[in-house]
Amino acid sequence: MKKSNIIAVGTLTAAVAALAVYSVTMCEVTLKDYIHLPKWGISAVGIVFLLMLFIPNIIWSKNQPKGYEESAKLENKLLLTLERMGEGLVSTLVLIDRRTDRFSFSPRTGYLAIALILMILYELYWIKYFRSSRTLADMYSDYCGFPLAGASLPVFAVFLLGVYACNVFLIAAAFILGIGHIGIHIMHKKEIEK
Repeated sequence: MKKSNIIAVGTLTAAVAALAVYSVTMCEVTLKDYIHLPKWGISAVGIVFLLMLFIPNIIWSKNQPKGYEESAKLENKLLLTLERMGEGLVSTLVLIDRRTDRFSFSPRTGYLAIALILMILYELYWIKYFRSSRTLADMYSDYCGFPLAGASLPVFAVFLLGVYACNVFLIAAAFILGIGHIGIHIMHKKEIEK
């Protein structure tokens, strides 16, 4: 992985972490506002996020790059376990946390807006991939300045959704997913660059 990409991911991670720390200090007031909304149930925002995640991946399963199957056999088992665990936790928590459906015009709405923008970029990344020659290099490419866009964009979007909802479990699930998913993508990209 290029040094500039590592710096970009590190900077973005530091910015997101600082944003999360600031948000946690504001969560007490926000959580009091959420008392009037049932915390658990089916979330409309969660459904939209999951559709934005799953639809490209379902299409991708029919359009995998050449050599992916062989490369996938070499994946680190710990990272794969973290990825699968993160996927399950994120999918469940995004779907059942109704606090994400609470809309009000406040600075906190920015978290939701940025998460949605990141998911739109994720969709555009997939459009770029499907229009490409669909090689492993295309799969693990950067997009709009985001290194490993196929892994980093949804992880950061889900993290920001967790910050918006003040859902510490969703934030933790995003970290677990990020370690596994981004870690696997980094390993594949290193294989390609050899």
